[in-house]
Amino acid sequence: MAKRASAKRNATYQAQNSHHGSGRSNQRKKGNKHQNLPGLESAEIFELNARQQVSTAYAPQQDLKPLRPRTKAQKDYINAIKNSSLTFGIGPAGTGKSYCAGALAAEAMQNGQIERIIITRPAVEAGENLGFLPGDIDEKFAAYIDAFRDILNERLGAGTVKYLMRHGRIVAAPLAYMRGRTFKEDTFVILDEAQNTTPSQMKMFLTRIGENCKVVINGDIKQSDIKGPNGLGDAIKRLGGLNNVAIHEFDRDDIVRSGLVRAVIDRYEMD
Repeated sequence: MAKRASAKRNATYQAQNSHHGSGRSNQRKKGNKHQNLPGLESAEIFELNARQQVSTAYAPQQDLKPLRPRTKAQKDYINAIKNSSLTFGIGPAGTGKSYCAGALAAEAMQNGQIERIIITRPAVEAGENLGFLPGDIDEKFAAYIDAFRDILNERLGAGTVKYLMRHGRIVAAPLAYMRGRTFKEDTFVILDEAQNTTPSQMKMFLTRIGENCKVVINGDIKQSDIKGPNGLGDAIKRLGGLNNVAIHEFDRDDIVRSGLVRAVIDRYEMD
């Protein structure tokens, strides 16, 4: 009798556990079904797409049109770059010196005429101390070449620019890092803000030039942020008349940024 009673209790206990277990299993199954509802899937997809749109909403639109000069001075400058190994572009702000050089470099990369673009400038602050900048050297220098990155993004597309930078085909580095390098063939080199170089820095840069590369040096001699003679003015005096070297000068009538910029420069040059 005791054995039969014990067996009966065990059978009842197992049945109850089986019932509760199946209930929990059914709840889990219902929960899984709820997670796989089409409505929730579409909500997740919509959220993902929304994040993608936010990340690309402010990316500059790629300009697929060939570079077209806005002034005769720009046309002459573009021709000088195309026909010379070394070109100096000097003149006031807003004349398109940097844009034309960057757009021509992007065009040459896109057409397969070059393999690498090097962008450099002296890391000189414009009359103010920015203090410590976080990050590695690439991140520190990024603030100095953002304008050129915008130009390349516009001409090549932001995704292409990121890819080329990641694979070393677009290089941006401070002028001091050019020491010891050789600008090899199939390379387009741009030195911007050259009025902030010293004569010795300019000499160091110019002696990096190898065979069959393209070099453009831009700046405004009147806006130098260093004391003493600057390397841009010194180089123009020394190299004028050399074969395969072009010196193109813009003036205030060539300013295309805005009429206000022309008026501002006029007032500052009255002194």
